[in-house]
Amino acid sequence: MKKRTPFAVGTILALAFLAGCEKKDAAETAPVHVTVANPKTAEVTDTMDFTGTVGAVQSVNIVARVEGFLEAIHFQDGTYVKKGTPLFTIQQDQYIQDLKLYQAQLTYATEEYNRQLVMIKKNATSEASVQQYYSQQQQGEANVALAKLNLSYTQMVAPFDGLLGEHQVDVGNLVGNSPMNPTQLVTIEQIVPIYVNFSINTRDALKLRQMMKAAGMADKSAVNRTPVFAQLENETDFPHRGVLDFSNNSVDTSTGTIQLRGVFPNEDRAMFPGLFATVRVPLGAPKPGLVVPNAVVLSDQQGDFVFVVNAQNVIERRSVVKGPLNGAVRAIAKGLEPSDRVVVNGIPNVRVGQSVQATLEPDPVAEEK
Repeated sequence: MKKRTPFAVGTILALAFLAGCEKKDAAETAPVHVTVANPKTAEVTDTMDFTGTVGAVQSVNIVARVEGFLEAIHFQDGTYVKKGTPLFTIQQDQYIQDLKLYQAQLTYATEEYNRQLVMIKKNATSEASVQQYYSQQQQGEANVALAKLNLSYTQMVAPFDGLLGEHQVDVGNLVGNSPMNPTQLVTIEQIVPIYVNFSINTRDALKLRQMMKAAGMADKSAVNRTPVFAQLENETDFPHRGVLDFSNNSVDTSTGTIQLRGVFPNEDRAMFPGLFATVRVPLGAPKPGLVVPNAVVLSDQQGDFVFVVNAQNVIERRSVVKGPLNGAVRAIAKGLEPSDRVVVNGIPNVRVGQSVQATLEPDPVAEEK
């Protein structure tokens, strides 16, 4: 068997090392693959977003208006009820008997008054007696009306369609025994429609006023005409559409803000009082603009930017001015042209000045055709 010399072994190792370095260098210098797309043209509406709170259109505390023991509760806490739905019943026995008593007194007074009218024609009674029994009849009618009213107060019903809270008094308790401090039984809130209250700082208010003026709208003409959109914390794309129905006339000097309010149909009752909501107010009519996926818009200390691939297939940083966000796409107010190739995939693997191999993202509309 032929022995290899130390020189031959060293040569083999050197060649193997050089081959490995060449493979490593080739891997390092190979262009990174990225996917690019041209900005799309779409109808863009300038908007302003605010944080608001959901509030009831009406909120009423149902209280006991007559004294008695609470006899029945006719609802389940937290349910939505229709107008006229029975809520509570206070013991009625006393008020039923009061009504019977006053009705009997009225019947007697009426009969006696009618008898006095017959007698006065025969000069068998005095005018004073006629007036006395007439007065008794009038008092009887008033007492009957009051007794009926008190009896009606023993049966409490929903004053409007609304959402009930938790009942505050259990069956068997005495209620209504303090006219100066009525017993609160439950709270009902009207949530169809519903309000979303929000505020705007003076800087944004001036900007809004300027944009409205540019659109030919008077300051107060926006109320009851301007559409507003809302989304809850677990929602996207602002699914709730309403209208701006209130704008305060002055600035709150303690906060430097102006109070505004939108009203929403809320027919599905998705919104209820106390929730936080994001409110979007459109500014003017839609106009053509450029949009890109929101995920490709990055930010650093210099501001917002996107990565673009130039004609030499080199990565560039392009500063942009962001427009409104609509779902997953972001409008770009300034900084991009329709022909720009924006990096949409492979962003974590690129840096400014790096050569890349760019593949144009297919257009779904073109593929369908």
